[in-house]
Parts: sequence; structure tokens; C-alpha cells
Amino acid sequence: KEKAEQDTNIAAIKKAVTALEKGMGGSFVQTTAAQVLRSLASGSQDMLDADRQELVAFLSQGSEYAPSSGSITGILKQLGDEMSADLSAITATEEEAVKNHEAMMSAKTKEVESLTATVETKTQQIGELGMSIVQMKADLSDTQATLLEDKKYLADLEQSCATKTSEWEERSKTRAEELVALADTIKILNDDDALDLFKS
Repeated sequence: KEKAEQDTNIAAIKKAVTALEKGMGGSFVQTTAAQVLRSLASGSQDMLDADRQELVAFLSQGSEYAPSSGSITGILKQLGDEMSADLSAITATEEEAVKNHEAMMSAKTKEVESLTATVETKTQQIGELGMSIVQMKADLSDTQATLLEDKKYLADLEQSCATKTSEWEERSKTRAEELVALADTIKILNDDDALDLFKS
């Protein structure tokens, strides 16, 4: 908006300078460009009071006003140059601001893309870890069930071993008694009395 207003003001000044240089100052004051210059002169803080008064007097009196040695033309040219310089500075500042904004937006876009990629990677890792945890829990349940079966088998095996050990001890005891009995029998049979008994 400010640039458009400055462009309008500069265009009005150029029209005024051209009209004055061609000696058509009287017809110029009837144009809309003259009205733009009137509002510019009354609202401009950058203009000297003497210049403002001379410009307003020219725009008010029109063809009846005869400025000496082109002072109005000089005032308008100086005002136009100052406004052009201000506009150039404003435009350069605005272009720099736009460039900075675009650079910042580009950097922020890259940062958002990087962070989005990081979030996606972390989300995938969380999903994979979640699946691993579920698998580990299933493996743990299977291992606990197997451990329970192994403990039961061990208890059964220990009981079976105890039974077998008891049976073995009983058998060993019986075998020892049988061996003692056989040894006694052999001893008796080998005895001289038994020999005589069998001979008779």
C-alpha cells in the first residue's frame, strides 16, 4: 500500500514537472495529479515550510501564479528525487525482508522435514520395539510353561529315582541275605558231618 501511494505521488510530481517545463502550469492545476500534490504538500513533514507555502500557493492560484526562475520546478524535482530515494530504500528493505523471510521459511521447512523424518523413524522404532516386547512376552510365557513342565518332570524323576533307589536297596539287601544263606549252605555242605551224612 505504501509503495503504491509513493508511486502515485512520484508520478504526480513528474507530471507537474513536465507540465511546468512545457509552460502548461495553468492547465496542470486542474488535473487529479495536482490534487495529489496538494495533499502531499499539506501532509509532508520532510518539506521546508517556505517550499510548502510556495507549492501550495502555485497549486491554489494556478495560471495567475508566476514563480520566479523555476523555483516550483526545482522544489518538485527535489521532492521527487527525495521520494524516489525513499521509495528505493523502502523497496530494498522490503526485498531484503522478503528474502530473509523466504530463507527462514526454507530453513524452517527443512527443519520440519527433518523433524518429521525423525518422528517417523522414532514411531517405526516404537512399533518395532512394541512388536519385540509382545514377542518376548510370548517367548517368556512359552519358557515359563516349559520350565513348569521341566520342574514337574524333575519332580517325577526325583520320585522315580527315590523309588528305584529304595527298590535297589531292598534288592541289594535281599541279595546279600541270599549270598549269606548260600555261603552258610555251602559251608554246611562242605562240613565233614554233612559228608558222612550223605555217604550213609
